[in-house]
Amino acid sequence: MKLIIKLLLTALAVVVLAKILPGVAVDGYGSAIIVAIVIALLRLLVRPILVILTLPITVVTFGLFLLIINAIIILMADYFVAGFAVASIWWALLFSLLLSLFQSILFSLLQDDK
Repeated sequence: MKLIIKLLLTALAVVVLAKILPGVAVDGYGSAIIVAIVIALLRLLVRPILVILTLPITVVTFGLFLLIINAIIILMADYFVAGFAVASIWWALLFSLLLSLFQSILFSLLQDDK
């Protein structure tokens, strides 16, 4: 149940960010839900491979290259989802940073205070 709520909160964050950022567009709420699912799958399957392949440059940049990997994941989601568009890697980088910020805020509301 928590997974579905997290996906819906991520879709809400995608819609809000698409309204705020002029370089990002999403067609509707259905597309936003698909984007949230695709981003979750890409983070689960592709991100570990990219992190391993780019480990030397990640170490040299003290981990800042992980931001570029997140932007690449957003651009891959743009490629796979028809109703989602990102103008450039810079918009993808900003979108990725803000999406992570929104997710951390929204997901903190789900935590149980036990």
